[in-house]
Amino acid sequence: MSFRIAALSLILLAASPVYAQQAAPVTAAPVAAVSLTAAQRSAAIADITKTVTDRYVFPDRVPAIVARLEEGLKSGRYDTDSPGAFAARVTEDLRAASHDRHMYLNYAPDQFAAASAGKDDNADSPELQALWARQAKRDNHGLTEMKILPGNVRYLRITGFEWVEDQTGAAYDAALRFLRDGDAVIIDLRDNGGGSHAAVRYLLSHFMNSDQLDITFLETGKDPIQSRTLEYLPAGRLKGKPLFVLINNRVGSGAEAFAYDVQQFHLGTLIGATTAGAANNNSFSPVAPGFMLSCSYGRPVHPVSKSNWEGVGVAPDVAADPAQALDLAQSLALAELIERSDADGADRADWAWARPAIEARLHPPVLSSDRLRPLAGQYGAQRVLWRDGALYYVRRNGQAARLIPLSADGLFSVDGYDDHLHIRLTGDAMEMQWNDEPAPTRLLRSKT
Repeated sequence: MSFRIAALSLILLAASPVYAQQAAPVTAAPVAAVSLTAAQRSAAIADITKTVTDRYVFPDRVPAIVARLEEGLKSGRYDTDSPGAFAARVTEDLRAASHDRHMYLNYAPDQFAAASAGKDDNADSPELQALWARQAKRDNHGLTEMKILPGNVRYLRITGFEWVEDQTGAAYDAALRFLRDGDAVIIDLRDNGGGSHAAVRYLLSHFMNSDQLDITFLETGKDPIQSRTLEYLPAGRLKGKPLFVLINNRVGSGAEAFAYDVQQFHLGTLIGATTAGAANNNSFSPVAPGFMLSCSYGRPVHPVSKSNWEGVGVAPDVAADPAQALDLAQSLALAELIERSDADGADRADWAWARPAIEARLHPPVLSSDRLRPLAGQYGAQRVLWRDGALYYVRRNGQAARLIPLSADGLFSVDGYDDHLHIRLTGDAMEMQWNDEPAPTRLLRSKT
């Protein structure tokens, strides 16, 4: 899995570096070929070893990590002039020795230059912050897709928890106002590798009461740091709506933190596959001649579980093929809404209308040619054709649209009508109904 470096390395823009939660190694934009020398490789391993020795969250694992790096250098495993190959091999060894997905090396000369231009604490580098902030704005701060699904189920896709102080909050405000007007909410985290805890906390706060303990960050030799939900949210809170969160095995770190919160606090339902299992807090350090090292320096502790998801991931509440997770979430959302005793009649009709198309995608009805072909014919002024192994609805202007089976008993949607028109064919009649009509129009089949 590869990610753009700027899109997933935003932890340094958070209010405090303790909130770092990045997961996967990232890939920089293409750069001119550089040949790595033996002296540079040796110096890089020495620098990495020092950082791990000084900073790594679990001191008892440091000897094994250092030994693995030294053995790799001595054995010639790192003997390559390719910076990318060198970074990949070092990452493999860092992870094998630490069993920590936040331990990795990335070849990122643009970020290396920006980080090196700052003070000793590279989090203060204006150049680095500007580089990441520019990408965050181009990504709409990770909020990449919003749409209204059938039945007024509101959908938000978050590809990365990016955060730029005094900017990202406004993007979330707009997204949360959009979600607030939905009857149910789906947040899609699939393939989200993590990001800034500031963004995670901002999103989470909308589904919880104010000033609640979210998580505690621990770092050796320092006082614990608590993260609590925010008291003021411009978009207001979204509590009480059915919430579904989509996950897969490429959801990591900060994205896992949100999924873990949803599960531990019983805020909603997780659908998909178990996440990557990367919980530790990490920071980035420049390593000459153009690398960025991610090293875990702290760990989170959740107030409910008294633990975290490191090494095990976050298991879904409803296991499913991630490719079908969205359809399944829609199905569950509509089923839950329909069961509401206080539902408005028009809303209930809207939810009921949306269900057949979703169920048909989850469980495609199988209708044989022998079952379908006899349904072709003339129904009043409407006509149904059998062509190329499928039924087609023919409009009065002669344009034909394929009928898509929604159930085994003859209910169809019409291709190109965005599920606004349903047609039921019983053999002796056609029932046509638009989604804004209270009842179908029944047309008898012509006998000629």
